[in-house]
Amino acid sequence: MSALAHRRFLKMHGAGNAIVVLDLRGTDIRVAPEEARAIAADPASSFDQLMVLHDSASRGADAFMRIYNTDGSESGACGNGTRCVAYAMLDDPAMARPVETGRLVLETVAGRVEVKRVAERSFTVDMGRPRLAWNEIPLRDPFPDTRRIELQIGPIDDPILHSPGAVNMGNPHAVFFTDRDPDTFDLGQIGPMLENHPIFPERANISVAQVRGREAIKLRVWERGAGLTLACGTAACAAVVAASRLRMIGRQATVSLPGGDLFVEWRADDHVLMTGPVFLVAEGRFAPALFAQDAA
Repeated sequence: MSALAHRRFLKMHGAGNAIVVLDLRGTDIRVAPEEARAIAADPASSFDQLMVLHDSASRGADAFMRIYNTDGSESGACGNGTRCVAYAMLDDPAMARPVETGRLVLETVAGRVEVKRVAERSFTVDMGRPRLAWNEIPLRDPFPDTRRIELQIGPIDDPILHSPGAVNMGNPHAVFFTDRDPDTFDLGQIGPMLENHPIFPERANISVAQVRGREAIKLRVWERGAGLTLACGTAACAAVVAASRLRMIGRQATVSLPGGDLFVEWRADDHVLMTGPVFLVAEGRFAPALFAQDAA
């Protein structure tokens, strides 16, 4: 029987996207890719990202956080999920442990992430510094300027989308800017092709963005390993960084996604801060049959 059988989880969302938080602190249990896929396939626990808490590996951190996509692959960052984790660690009776302030430090495979409460159901996540060099994103080709890279979809003389900005916010992002409403693009068809384009050796999150003012961006996102989602915090951060580098906006903006709004600020110290809400949807326990079916 899977060690995850009967384990309690929280189902939440950060701005419409589905987040499942699982606390494995105090155990040596690790979630296998096939277990993550089984959890994602069950309607009761379906997710865009699965956030799994482990004991911290170093001093000064409150927990180590692993992030799984629906296909079982791991991600280095998830801003919306991180806010949900903060709520669970501070407010959920079964997960909360004494914390002197409303601040947490979480370790991830991509580095440390700091998060603080700014209102009862609102948190700010310090997403760290964006990585902008071609080999940090990473890209296959050595582009000297990643503000616009050579990539397009559609006819060469009349592409549907072209010249995205490339940014790594703990995971790779390509942001296409357009004058059209992002809702008019078939991102469900375009996204998979671009996510797996050879130019992205680790695949990429694909976004279509429309700048609607000096501090306003409308965004739709195809997430690497997850597909179309109602919100993606790292994509919102990448969009603000990419737009700012092109002088389309200043260094902050409200990013409107299908699931809600996120406020992103690219500070002068190069750190990107993202602020947004959290919502608790339900709690449950994994049925043993869930993992038996996956193994079969």
